[in-house]
Amino acid sequence: MLKYESISELTREAEKRGIKISELVLEDQAQAMEMTTMELYEKMEIDLMVMQESVKTGAQEGQKSMSGLTGGEGFRMNSYVDRSGGGLCGAFLGKAIARALSVAGCNASMGRIVAAPTAGSCGILPGCLVSMLEEGKASEKDVIMSMFTAGAFGMVIANKASIAGAQGGCQAECGSAAAMAAAALVELMGGTPSQCADACAIAISSQMGLVCDPVAGLVEIPCIKRNVSGLMIAFSSADMALAGIPALIPVDECLDAMRDVGDAMPGTLKETALGGLAATPTGRRMRDQVFGTDTKGVDMP
Repeated sequence: MLKYESISELTREAEKRGIKISELVLEDQAQAMEMTTMELYEKMEIDLMVMQESVKTGAQEGQKSMSGLTGGEGFRMNSYVDRSGGGLCGAFLGKAIARALSVAGCNASMGRIVAAPTAGSCGILPGCLVSMLEEGKASEKDVIMSMFTAGAFGMVIANKASIAGAQGGCQAECGSAAAMAAAALVELMGGTPSQCADACAIAISSQMGLVCDPVAGLVEIPCIKRNVSGLMIAFSSADMALAGIPALIPVDECLDAMRDVGDAMPGTLKETALGGLAATPTGRRMRDQVFGTDTKGVDMP
């Protein structure tokens, strides 16, 4: 049985057996959960369906968050991509951005999402993988299998560092999601297990130190747009790894560093809404717009 204590454990075992990380993990998890591989595959298939549904829900015109502070980002991005012929990033990435925004918007409006690994970072993995499927760059089977690789890397990150903004800042949420997505993308494009590890390391290092500073304590500002940043980092990290560009700092050492940075980060920058963008004058006004001030006239925390 795998311990999911390091990425190197997964890559070594997969390469030793000459199989993909996803194949290794599917077999291992089916055994651990006392299920057949087909039963477990079908459960992951449902997760992909939920991701696709959350893209559609969040992309609707008039979509609004519960607070009213955000909404419609996915619809506007889709409209811009269509109107501009792809925008600066091109049609594929433009649509991927729209999907990430849509899923994050679906979450903000209390829609059904897959926390991959968290609700705050829920748009990154589907933004990448649903795009690969719906834009004809990968089959449904391959996308579902790549989700096992993403999940395994997420398990290691959770065990070795953190996936919680309250513990490690947004590097632990959007950073982890981008790392998981980058590994999955590499596998989808035929990369090796070692290249999956390199992509994960590059993505982690690219968001090292990212703080968690939700305006009004809500998973909306800047969280929704950070899902797009994470998506772009996932694609670029995957492409670098596929090009044969090594991470240089081994992935497990990157995770150790991420944990140490998270531990050193002040509490005001870890999901408390007391620092960063949440503490700006506009951030405070938005908070008061949603929650008001307390009875003594002192701003709510």
